[in-house]
Amino acid sequence: MKILFAGTPHFACPTLQALVDSPHAVAAVWTQPDRPAGRGQLLTASPVKTLAMTYGLPVHQPVSLKPASVQAQLADYHADVMVVAAYGLLLPQAVLTIPQYGCINVHASLLPRWRGASPIQQAILAGDSQTGITIMQMDPGLDTGEILDQAICAIDKNTTTAALQTTLAELGAKRLLAVLTAVEKGTLTHTRQEEAQASYAPKLTKAQARIDWRQSAVQIDRQIRAFNPWPVAYTDLGTLRIRIGSAEVVLRSAEMNTVLPGIILQVTTEGIDVATGQDPHTCLRIRHCQLPGKRMMSVQQILSGNTAYFKEGQQFEI
Repeated sequence: MKILFAGTPHFACPTLQALVDSPHAVAAVWTQPDRPAGRGQLLTASPVKTLAMTYGLPVHQPVSLKPASVQAQLADYHADVMVVAAYGLLLPQAVLTIPQYGCINVHASLLPRWRGASPIQQAILAGDSQTGITIMQMDPGLDTGEILDQAICAIDKNTTTAALQTTLAELGAKRLLAVLTAVEKGTLTHTRQEEAQASYAPKLTKAQARIDWRQSAVQIDRQIRAFNPWPVAYTDLGTLRIRIGSAEVVLRSAEMNTVLPGIILQVTTEGIDVATGQDPHTCLRIRHCQLPGKRMMSVQQILSGNTAYFKEGQQFEI
């Protein structure tokens, strides 16, 4: 089949790669316009654009798919189907009907749970034991189209967004190819989503990454894992902004049960134990963190260079 592809971040790259490697023909790629990135704020191509250019594929980067000229450009390809993976722009109804078989989306959740921009992060934040991939026939709503295929992936106490993105991206690419085969054979099945089970995953902000030590150690640990690799959970210790890369929930001794949230209980090469709220029997052990102007390091590495940063009895801002 002749396929158009729309995607932007790293998550979408395995799907594009799978299409390039398949018997199908990728006619063109749509991705978000180049954005300022890094400390120098230089215009930077999306990962999908970079991958597409290595194969010499035509790349289009409109700011919107609403203009008639953009839609005419899409129609000129006479594509069989358009595949969408984390593109970042809503597809108008007029675009959805341009390809012969419409538009198919690779979404990183078990729809109708976690419709929206941050399904992986929200699944971890909520403490879900599993998530997965949904291949969906797109309609004008936000991730409301009929389900074509789903595959499940487990979430455990160590799962981060970074790791889950990689796993789900590969899983999505594999399941998409199976769906496209069913499209060709005419054996595709469509299942309507159960609206009563729907939940929404809004776009993340940097402000959400700030740790509130009054929360339980379990919830803060989920926050740290959900916001790895972006925007990275953080806390303040005096004038220092500390970003936390990894942590774990540990038991704390009975004599420390009345300590205020945010207080450093002890500092060892194993990590920094911090009092949290809600559950007096547990605390959070910070294993990896990043000091201002430094790279992310283990607490052991930080202590070997300077033991003055963290002391028992200090308090992180609540």
